[in-house]
Amino acid sequence: MINDQDPSQSNPPIVLGASGRIGTGFQRLALAGHWPGPVPLWQARPGAALVSDTRVDWDMLTAAPPDIGRLHGVICLAGAVSGDMTVNTSLALAAIDLARTTASSPVLLTSTAAVYGPSDSAVTERADCLPTGAYGRAKLAMETAVSARLRDLGDRAPKVCILRIGNVAGADALLLAAARGVVTLDQFADRHGPERSYIGMLGLAQVMMRLITLFGKAGPVPPILNVAAPQPVRMAALLQAAGLTWDWKPAPATALRRMVLDTALLDSLILPDPASAEPAELIRQSRLAGWVAA
Repeated sequence: MINDQDPSQSNPPIVLGASGRIGTGFQRLALAGHWPGPVPLWQARPGAALVSDTRVDWDMLTAAPPDIGRLHGVICLAGAVSGDMTVNTSLALAAIDLARTTASSPVLLTSTAAVYGPSDSAVTERADCLPTGAYGRAKLAMETAVSARLRDLGDRAPKVCILRIGNVAGADALLLAAARGVVTLDQFADRHGPERSYIGMLGLAQVMMRLITLFGKAGPVPPILNVAAPQPVRMAALLQAAGLTWDWKPAPATALRRMVLDTALLDSLILPDPASAEPAELIRQSRLAGWVAA
């Protein structure tokens, strides 16, 4: 079921998987007037709770794509981080089917930096993918299946870009743990903790909407894009910016000190905001999207 949209907002995008962490944050941004463009339709499974009243009920795993008219972009957040993660592939392929049914383009499919595996240097989109965890392997399998589907479709395929996203502040494991209580960080030999590529919730929405505008025009679309703020962030600095305390523990041999994305390709398409990597700005955006510390 689709509730009434503002008639001035013709051909909005759709966000698939809107009941998840990022989707919920996106809805809160939109309800507070912070969404950077036409407010999307929000898709979820029938019965799933959403913050917004404007929704599309669709079980992506069992039902054909709904007839909802032409859209201006498909953002697929739908996926699983545990349990049967093979559904990540099925959900991505369903997003492509929706785009074909509604004659909508482009399709932004969310993947993860975890497909790369450990690296001492910033990884580009051309780096070998050697995921060490089940989630990274599942997302890499999704990417492979999507590439095969697009080859099969040929000229009938919609424009598709796979976004390998870094940590999304407010939906990441660190700040989710901080919302429950005091966290513990690994401390390495240099006395520092882990360093990661981050992006804010609003920053991610802005990037996605700009890519939809850019890719909606004539011209090639990169098959894969790393998505993060231009500079990495120390996790301790993020907690400090939020006014939180934490404990240290010696980092085990298996701990990953640094996971940093090279975003040169993204930055060549969208002028980056240097402030977007500032810990205080990441925390501000997390709070706009509903994150609250314990």
